[in-house]
Amino acid sequence: MILTTLLGARVNTDRVVLATMIFAVLFGQVALYPGVPELVAALGATTTLDASTWFLAAEYAGFVLFAGVWGALSDAAGRRVPFIVAGALGGVVSYAALIGLAAVAGIGFGTMLVLRFVEGSFTIAAFSLSITMLMDLEGGHGRNMGAAGIAIGSGTALGAPLGGQLSSIGPLVPIAVAAGLLCVVALLATRVTDRVPESQRGGLGAAITGLTERPALGLPYAFGFADRFTAGFFALVGTLYFRQTFELDAGAAGIVLGLFFAPFALGQYPMGRLSDRIGRLLPVVAGSVLYGASILAVYLAPTIEIASATMILLGIAGALVAPATMALVTDLAPDDRGTAMGGFNVFGSLGFLVGTVGGGVIADSVGFGAAFLAAAALEAGIVLVALPLLVRLDIPRATLFGDREST
Repeated sequence: MILTTLLGARVNTDRVVLATMIFAVLFGQVALYPGVPELVAALGATTTLDASTWFLAAEYAGFVLFAGVWGALSDAAGRRVPFIVAGALGGVVSYAALIGLAAVAGIGFGTMLVLRFVEGSFTIAAFSLSITMLMDLEGGHGRNMGAAGIAIGSGTALGAPLGGQLSSIGPLVPIAVAAGLLCVVALLATRVTDRVPESQRGGLGAAITGLTERPALGLPYAFGFADRFTAGFFALVGTLYFRQTFELDAGAAGIVLGLFFAPFALGQYPMGRLSDRIGRLLPVVAGSVLYGASILAVYLAPTIEIASATMILLGIAGALVAPATMALVTDLAPDDRGTAMGGFNVFGSLGFLVGTVGGGVIADSVGFGAAFLAAAALEAGIVLVALPLLVRLDIPRATLFGDREST
């Protein structure tokens, strides 16, 4: 009994530490968004929208290409912590290089984009594998993914408004803060116990083969793509829309973004537990439809006050979808979780990449209205395509539809 209690306490402690690590990564990442026009100018860019698009996209290109690699390597090695430490420290070095080279004349913005890509390829290890370590914990998939979700939401909720304030001090200050937070992540990682299941230690080839044998993972991956598309869209297009349409500065734009991320953060853990009770289907479907409608409503809002209120509704919808979707990955992948969550983050990062680049291109060439419509249609439309497949997933009916006690 005493041993069981101690082990349970250790699991709870690790859950808190891992959530803190995820929070730190996301806070540092999102802190750059509100002041990105000034940031890219400080790094040598000569345009605003295009340079901002590619600066955000370069990091997510690194995410897309390396999320699965880090996950598969950790499955094969049977350890996560060393890869989290390596990823966090690699991100620190990359951020430091960005700050250092910003003061060197003639380096060029293209070199900065390469460094941004390198930073993303390292940082995704700290982010994705921290979530995977939560998947490895006992205590209920919805609860663990709810902890991940509230960390993601809290990091973004605070990162947006505080990042705007940091940008007002200096355009490079958010990068310095992000580097410092990654140092904290590397330190905290050494305090967490690795719990990679033995079944995940079959080698790199076995991990990748196990993923290809579960095509049903494509469904939560698709929802992850759509949700991160929206995040990428608002990180760039939404920020510029608020700043241009309502004449906001970086600090005020960060506060408006925070109105989305605050309810998104606060709702993650209870919504994750709710999905354990009522199943994954209802939160994913209802949340996605509400998400799409809210995106369009933000654009149609005639005043900043109404737009801000709609951003709160958008956050509530996101809180419904995110933890249930991540928990569905765990439901479908009892083995090779590092590879499975790496794949989820690949598609999520690809969604952010497309949301940033695609949204920026549409807004630049056609206008903000068309960009918002495209984002709304993708988020709500994916439900129509995926719903028939969701109800036929080969997982326990109670997991999908509920009818069981909360774990």
